[in-house]
Amino acid sequence: MNNEMFLKACRREKTDFTPVWLMRQAGRYMKEYMEIRSKHSFLEMCKKPEIAAEITLQPVNKLGVDAAILFADILLPLDGMGIDFEFAKNEGPVIHTPVRTRKDIDKVRFTPAEEATPYVMEAIKIVKRELDGKVPLIGFSGAPFTLASYIIEAGGSKNYVHAKTLMYEDPEGWHILMNKIADTVISYLNAQIKAGAQAVQLFDSWVGCMCPKDYEEYVLPHSKKVIDNIDRSVPLIHFAFNASTLLPQVVKAGGDVIGLDWRVDLGEAWKTVGYDKAVQGNIDPVILHGPIPVIRKRVKEILESAGGRPGHIFNLGHGILPTTPVEHAKALVDAVHEYSKR
Repeated sequence: MNNEMFLKACRREKTDFTPVWLMRQAGRYMKEYMEIRSKHSFLEMCKKPEIAAEITLQPVNKLGVDAAILFADILLPLDGMGIDFEFAKNEGPVIHTPVRTRKDIDKVRFTPAEEATPYVMEAIKIVKRELDGKVPLIGFSGAPFTLASYIIEAGGSKNYVHAKTLMYEDPEGWHILMNKIADTVISYLNAQIKAGAQAVQLFDSWVGCMCPKDYEEYVLPHSKKVIDNIDRSVPLIHFAFNASTLLPQVVKAGGDVIGLDWRVDLGEAWKTVGYDKAVQGNIDPVILHGPIPVIRKRVKEILESAGGRPGHIFNLGHGILPTTPVEHAKALVDAVHEYSKR
């Protein structure tokens, strides 16, 4: 690797500077992306390997980040589970066959990832070839709870009433469904690693709606099952969004790197996580809409909170927003490199 600072930080090794990449760094805030989007639907972009690869590379070339993350969507594995979904205009993901009863759960199937999502693996191979060792490539998947919440709620949700109702009314059915999803995620991430991903991230985007006791009972066993069964020749990042109250449970589920959102001080959170783990985060994505001096000030504060300890990967506390000025994202990356240079 020409730049292996990201992989070194995942392993808590000393680095020349703090590596940085941005969640959703390949996306709608870039005009190059929007030019492609004007000609293709979102799913077409995900399922055409050449297009997905081109979009993956855009922020690497534009921003100078220290890792690429594959352009895809967390719902892609649903294809192999027999779940019918689409991305409706101005509505986001819509699940046409929600899973809410034991009969629905019985219909959910398992298909090996190479068969269900071959286009993802092909995109990884193209990106690896094009990167040619410039920076590492990260693969990813949604975590079992987040995927379950989508397929039960039939899309996004504020209160997760259908998902939690199934969880409380039919805990056996819930665990059967979560096990099926976990098996799918294991296959999906291992296939990405086999195709060439040099790290993987497990996104639990919606698990912040859970209380610690429910996380322990209904979520932790399934996230742990996934993490325990991933090829550990590469680092695994476990990011649970809006879950600062769940950090001890998230750590128990596992991961080499624990992602942190902006609702917690990074230094204090690292104490909770434990210094035997690396951490990733955690600037508020909305700060990138503010003046560049404010962005640089906050970058410096977060780096100071990390204390120069090996194992910090700088990132946003969630995905970059579509309205973010590109020059502000670039200013963030530059500030991280400048202030953290050893």
